[in-house]
Amino acid sequence: MAEVRRQCRCLLKEAGEAEMAAIIADYVAGLDDSVRTAEDDYRARLAVCGTCDQLMNGTCRLCGCYVETRAAKRGLSCPMVPPRWTKIDH
Repeated sequence: MAEVRRQCRCLLKEAGEAEMAAIIADYVAGLDDSVRTAEDDYRARLAVCGTCDQLMNGTCRLCGCYVETRAAKRGLSCPMVPPRWTKIDH
């Protein structure tokens, strides 16, 4: 019998996706400082995503990205219209 995956409004690690969460964490850690969001801003963005109805098992249902990667890039913003968090230009 196939395993049934629970759908949750959570980030990858909380969704039980430990392997993918580790891959994403490595990717984020490897981003150049000129591209990567400052840690405080990153955590704030993820906190906003964590309250969004469009978050499903670590994925944004609006754009299909893993929210941990989108939030980690300073030049990106939330895909919701209007965005719940915006890009960082500095």
